[in-house]
Amino acid sequence: MTAAAPVDLAVISAGLGRPSSTRLLADRLAEGVRQSLLGRGREVRTRTVDLRELARPIADNLVTGFAPGALREAVEAVTGADAVIAVTPVFSASYSGLFKSFVDVLDNTALTGVPVLIAATGGTARHSLVLDHALRPLFSYLRAVVVPTGVYAATEDWGADGGSGEGSLPARIARAAGELADLVDGRPARTAPAGEDFLPFEQQLAALRPGA
Repeated sequence: MTAAAPVDLAVISAGLGRPSSTRLLADRLAEGVRQSLLGRGREVRTRTVDLRELARPIADNLVTGFAPGALREAVEAVTGADAVIAVTPVFSASYSGLFKSFVDVLDNTALTGVPVLIAATGGTARHSLVLDHALRPLFSYLRAVVVPTGVYAATEDWGADGGSGEGSLPARIARAAGELADLVDGRPARTAPAGEDFLPFEQQLAALRPGA
């Protein structure tokens, strides 16, 4: 019996502060997904993309169309992943500008069919609708497969480790992580879209010669 391939999980964190509740939520979601998939015999390779470190390259990319090294690696990590966790702080009742700018850097077909778990952090619970009026439509536009449960964490959710009831933050994290694991488990590993393989120009010319 052949062991299933490891799952490549990309985690996008748009938190700006240090320490960051957005990064904390992203880490807990990633660990929830990892534990859920480990329980099914699947190893997970996690790559966290901290947008705070990429703010300037993202801005440069928007005006030049060129992604420098670190940003290019982040884009490749996200677009090549088997599943994505996307977490943003709430700014002005929506996702942050930095988060949206990073999404704008991605090719709008790169996440087609990719399972995505959406999450957000904010000061009060009244901003929780950001999940369904901003994040879910954004990833639906990208034709990603968004898990049913989005996770919103307000400041009070972090008290006493978020509680332990059915609607507590740990329970919501576990439910959302399980839903993402359900979508990933059993799916074949992603392969690079046709045409992305680089063929040196000399080889292209050789292929055109008669008798080649």
